[in-house]
Amino acid sequence: MMNLGFTIGVLGVLILSHAAYSTIQYRGLLKIVEEEFSGPPMNVVLELLVGLVLCLWAALSVPGKFISIHPDSDDNRIVSLPDNLDFMIFNHRGKVLQPDTGMKLKC
Repeated sequence: MMNLGFTIGVLGVLILSHAAYSTIQYRGLLKIVEEEFSGPPMNVVLELLVGLVLCLWAALSVPGKFISIHPDSDDNRIVSLPDNLDFMIFNHRGKVLQPDTGMKLKC
């Protein structure tokens, strides 16, 4: 299924590229006949819509199966901190932006 989705995605990109090229050619033709550009022709708009639908379908089908994001799910892959804590920095300028809640620590 992924191979079919990838092929449809490539076809969608090619159709979008052709629509862009057709619009550029159309604007060049209008400059030659000295007319004002009011928008692309209807066949280019239809080509854009078909290319958009194909690209959207490919973007949703190629990545594969969606996995759960719930914290208690068994499908979660990473649930702990990395072993190397050397690169974890807690003393940074973000602590200045903490909201002042008015609560004080009890000692």
